[in-house]
Amino acid sequence: MGTRVKIRVEPRRLIIMLIGNIFMGLGVAIFKLSGLGNDPFNGMAMALAEYIGLSYATFLIMLNLGLFVVQFFAGRKFIGAGTIVNAFLLGYFITYIYDSALGLFGEPLVLWQQVITVVVGVVVISFGISLYQASNVGVSPYDSLSLIMKNYLPKIPYFWHRMFTDIICALICFLFGGIVGLGTLVSAFCLGPIVQFFDVHVSEKLLAEGRKHI
Repeated sequence: MGTRVKIRVEPRRLIIMLIGNIFMGLGVAIFKLSGLGNDPFNGMAMALAEYIGLSYATFLIMLNLGLFVVQFFAGRKFIGAGTIVNAFLLGYFITYIYDSALGLFGEPLVLWQQVITVVVGVVVISFGISLYQASNVGVSPYDSLSLIMKNYLPKIPYFWHRMFTDIICALICFLFGGIVGLGTLVSAFCLGPIVQFFDVHVSEKLLAEGRKHI
């Protein structure tokens, strides 16, 4: 008889993943509030949702279901609890935070307020991405695309795979009337270094602290 392998996920990792997704949702909502563009994937999803006439959260689930098929067949090892939370719950959280912030504070009206909003957004979303990725309990269907491409084309650095998918998303966003602006550019070029900062100074330390107590 074969031996069944039991995979145990540390509760700390699940908690870190959930907190990371909360901050990611908050960051996307802040980007949207700025009016200067969002990260390429969410910007594309918002533009397509508005063009089709669906709510952003509903369309995001439909889009993620389509991408999940690719992830299931080509990148099954990247599927986990984080995949489900990010793909099917994050859109509703973003919508709730955005609507609440819009009702409380309104949109920033002048450029300097919009720029500050973008800066806050990039820090918040970078912190969330760092926690969510460091937890290592599954990635979203979109995030898995560049990882899958890296597996099939290992000689090309991951950065170029991710840039390719982001450029495609930004182009679709633009073609369907979405905003491609400062927020989009900041997401494309600044997220990486800030995420790396949080990886070293926060996320890895949280995980290391957790391993001490196992």
